[in-house]
Amino acid sequence: MEVALIQTHIYEIRGMNVMLDFDLAEIYSVSTKALNQAIKRNLERFPNDFMFKLSSSEWKRMRSQIVTASQRKRNIKALPYAFTEHGVTMLASILRSDVAIQMNIAIVRAFIALRELPFDVRRLNSDMIQLKDKIEEHDIELASLYALIDKMINEKETERLSWENRERIGFK
Repeated sequence: MEVALIQTHIYEIRGMNVMLDFDLAEIYSVSTKALNQAIKRNLERFPNDFMFKLSSSEWKRMRSQIVTASQRKRNIKALPYAFTEHGVTMLASILRSDVAIQMNIAIVRAFIALRELPFDVRRLNSDMIQLKDKIEEHDIELASLYALIDKMINEKETERLSWENRERIGFK
């Protein structure tokens, strides 16, 4: 698997670059359940700065951004584990297959290449999504302003017409 493809599975969560358990399972060609069982048997190898479980709000945001809610990848009610670069490296000591070793090397190279980027493409993508949301909010606000202006113009026009069509008093 090439580095660029692996980089698409690296996300920024809690200010750290991480990979999620179901993506790692796919890369290592094992089931997510098997990967998580191996991790649970070796929890002492994964301190909090190597691996953490996503909160439900983080998982909800991730699912909406990366569209990972399919049952094929995982049970959507189960919260995934997130692995930092060091956690991914530690996985190599648990998963000893040839595929796992080769994929682990590729993953570490992807993390290294990500650090060498002059700017963070994912942060840029996140900023673009936020700008899009803000633009949509502004569009809604502008539409309501235009509606208010139209209403004021119509009221003024109605007032002007009623003034012109009033019954005249005084000398004719």
